[in-house]
Amino acid sequence: MNPPRTPVAQVYVRVLSQAAQRGHVAFGVLRFACALGRSGITAMKREGDGATPRGRLPVRFVLYRPDAARPRSTFRLGRIRRDDGWCDSPRDRNYNRPVRLPYRASAEHLWRADGLYEVVVVLGYNDVPRVRNRGSAIFMHVARGNFEPTEGCIALRARDLRRLLASLPLRSEIVIGSCDKKSPTARGVGLK
Repeated sequence: MNPPRTPVAQVYVRVLSQAAQRGHVAFGVLRFACALGRSGITAMKREGDGATPRGRLPVRFVLYRPDAARPRSTFRLGRIRRDDGWCDSPRDRNYNRPVRLPYRASAEHLWRADGLYEVVVVLGYNDVPRVRNRGSAIFMHVARGNFEPTEGCIALRARDLRRLLASLPLRSEIVIGSCDKKSPTARGVGLK
């Protein structure tokens, strides 16, 4: 007989309408403001559309800059190096994977001067399997001070992101979706 599986902890990301670029992240009693993609959320994510994908995204691992404090987390931690990137070129064989810079195809720099990638939570979106043009580099990361919209990621204040990470068990998923006042999420129970 197999031992029972540990339940998956769910972190809810909710918005008030499909076009919303700001939302809230909820886990247990924790509630944090967040920025979302400039195009809101979508179930039909495309590369470069600026939307945050709707769905249940497992937490894969956490990256952090070594010149910042190491985050407390149950997840595998990796240090960001100055030559780390993430391929966002749909035609490249390393699409939606980490790469070393300079890279032959388009790739996002993970070592950023603006501090937004001080801590990066890599989410399991379009990674198993990877589908061309379905979106890449979907992360939770540090927000700009005024919560400007992202290119599709979920962004929180640095202290909130660190607090959330310290609270999450190893089996966690980020549940992204919208809700209305009648949905369970509006009452803090589940997600529509």
